[in-house]
Amino acid sequence: MMDISLWAEAEWIAAIAVLVLIVFLAIGAKIAVQSEPEFAGHPKGLYMLFFAEMWERFSYYGMRAILVFYLAQHWDFSKPKSNLILGGYASLVYITPVLGGWLADRYLGQRKAVLFGGLLLAIGHSLMAVEGTGGQNDPTINIFWAALAFIIVGSGFLKANISVMVGQLYPMTDVRRDGAYTIFYMGINVGAAIGTILVAYLGQTVGWGYGFGLAGIGMLAGLIVFLLGKATLNGAGEAPLPLARGKEMGLYGIGLAAVAVIWVLVQYQDVIQTLLIISGVSLLGYVLYESFKLDKEPRERMFAILFLISLNPLFWGLFEQAGGSMNQFTDEFVDRGGVPAGIFQSINPIYIILLAPLFAALWQWLGARGKEPSAPAKFGLALAQMGLANLVLVWGAHAYGIAAMTPVILVFAYYFFATTAELCLSPVGLSAMNRLAPKHLASLIMGAWFYMTAVGNFVAGKIGEATGGHDGELTKQGLLDIYELFGWIAIGAGVAVLLVSPVVKKWMHLDTLRDDTAGEEQDGADEAYPINARPAE
Repeated sequence: MMDISLWAEAEWIAAIAVLVLIVFLAIGAKIAVQSEPEFAGHPKGLYMLFFAEMWERFSYYGMRAILVFYLAQHWDFSKPKSNLILGGYASLVYITPVLGGWLADRYLGQRKAVLFGGLLLAIGHSLMAVEGTGGQNDPTINIFWAALAFIIVGSGFLKANISVMVGQLYPMTDVRRDGAYTIFYMGINVGAAIGTILVAYLGQTVGWGYGFGLAGIGMLAGLIVFLLGKATLNGAGEAPLPLARGKEMGLYGIGLAAVAVIWVLVQYQDVIQTLLIISGVSLLGYVLYESFKLDKEPRERMFAILFLISLNPLFWGLFEQAGGSMNQFTDEFVDRGGVPAGIFQSINPIYIILLAPLFAALWQWLGARGKEPSAPAKFGLALAQMGLANLVLVWGAHAYGIAAMTPVILVFAYYFFATTAELCLSPVGLSAMNRLAPKHLASLIMGAWFYMTAVGNFVAGKIGEATGGHDGELTKQGLLDIYELFGWIAIGAGVAVLLVSPVVKKWMHLDTLRDDTAGEEQDGADEAYPINARPAE
């Protein structure tokens, strides 16, 4: 143990994160041992799901904070290639919930799907701690690819289903649903912030295996919490129909087969790109085909949905630079004061915790005065702010000089505008998908939303790859040139979206919305759904 008198900023940050974690665990222990079925007006099952999700996000975002460095520094991939691998991996993480959610809805139920997904995640995160000797010729790299595959498929079974279970704890008309989702998504951001700090600290100062090992321990803790807390769910998340043992085992076999397929796929980013293009065009084409079968108002709502969905790749392509090229920029060109670069990935979830209540209050305040921007207008604002985040970083770096280390305040400014942009798009988009989609197409539309988010993550990998230029070497000027280009593209797109937003708003037909959509019973949950809608992204 290092003498406390020798602690630098990194050690103090890690110590504060440990203290916050201990406080949350103490609260969790108090809730677990009490005999009352509720705590602070909510069922104990909510807090069990809170801590299970907190640990899962602890693991996922902790690993994400150092993955791009691990790829380059341990496995000897170039920095641009590391970005592309990260983008391919993240895109698959967003696609697999379509399979996991479908299997849970039709056969397994959410509880068993989450349990199976948690087991796969625990295996995957544990395998990440197997380092080998490093380099692409080390056979151990196959274990690394397997680790990513287990995490991707595990996320598919867990990601959407655990959120669904929160809603199942309450009747549809229960006024506590909004608060429940707020509490639950606080767990996401607490886990993301603490996990990022601790895993990045250990991974970048002690050793990769220690960082990834801690992420694995976190996922195992989440799995144990979920197992021990079954009784608190009061039957939520059970299978829709009794399932024969053989059939259940067969479904788990499908999950394991998917791991094998993903193990191959994650190694070939060009194949991922081709599949994303083909399946993406097919999916959107099918949505458009279904739209023309509808009457005028629901058809135009579908047009509005397609418009909003089409903006996902650009927004998330820029936003998800955080784990890739922005992480590398912070590591190499920012005056960090000795703080490991991965720790700066915690800024976004911390901002989310601080700013989300303010944004919720702002929209409510503007809505009461009839001045709240429409969903498409908020999307335009989100793109413009994401572009501004890029340009603030570029302008600031140039102001201090390319040869000089960039002040750390510019990193905080970048993430501030990126976070405000996220809060204008992610929760709004999820709510709009659920509100505008006809009942019989609701799952398809939500799948399309997450699919295009997956495309955005792959686009992020391609943009990150471009920061290396033609020779594959990351330079400060080269990265800033790419950021400036896409900053102006995002602002231009944002202005264009704002200009056409009145037309798109008319397509939404908000005045007659409840006549043929999912209806009033879901609105509250949808609005409360994502304090951080990634996520979880």
